Amino acid sequence: MNVFWQTIAGYNAATWPLQALLVVAGIVLTALLYRRPSPRVKVAMKVYLALLNGWIAVAYYLWACAERPYSGVMALFWGVMAAVWIYDIAVNYTTFERTRKHDRIAFVFYLMPFVYPLFSLLRGLEFPMVTSPVMPCSVAVFTIGLLLAFSKRVNLFVILFLCHWALVGFSKIYFFGIPEDLLLASASVPALYLFFKEYIDLNFHRDTKPDLRVMNFLLAAMCTALGVFFSVTIWQQFVG
Repeated sequence: MNVFWQTIAGYNAATWPLQALLVVAGIVLTALLYRRPSPRVKVAMKVYLALLNGWIAVAYYLWACAERPYSGVMALFWGVMAAVWIYDIAVNYTTFERTRKHDRIAFVFYLMPFVYPLFSLLRGLEFPMVTSPVMPCSVAVFTIGLLLAFSKRVNLFVILFLCHWALVGFSKIYFFGIPEDLLLASASVPALYLFFKEYIDLNFHRDTKPDLRVMNFLLAAMCTALGVFFSVTIWQQFVG
């Protein structure tokens, strides 16, 4: 737990100005998606998400958290997310078309990255040893909120990855003393329900490629493999 919070403190102290720039860029691009959702703005948001996920992989896990024994696996996780957004730029699958169905809950999700540091401060922590808006769980909850607001066509692979991350993060509440992760873990439950309800409503009676059985198998296999790996890693921390 000490190593965990020390790496967070080092990350915040060294990168706070760059984190602030990333937050401002996210606010501006999100506002533009609502007010002027042009093709260029949509591509810019995907580029931003790719950079943001890449930042978490490299700046947070590979650099700031290098002394954590599992940082390489976490970096790979977020590197895959960055690659998915780069692929989405090429194929233009995620359309960022607003449905207006989930605007209220999406707005709550937008606020949560700023609730994370407040939560840390309220329980007696001080900067730089606090959770910040540009950390893995904060980025995950922002992305979930964004995709809920623009949910006409979203990449379910991204949703499954992020919600799996939320479930894994739930364990840190007990193992590393981070109750802030309750925010993401709790948010993932309604998000999963809304995304899959909408997906089933749209595609249950249609042919899909891959079909639903293959997609379910691939997603189940991916989540099982990640779950086993994380469980083994956590177990090694105890026996070590």
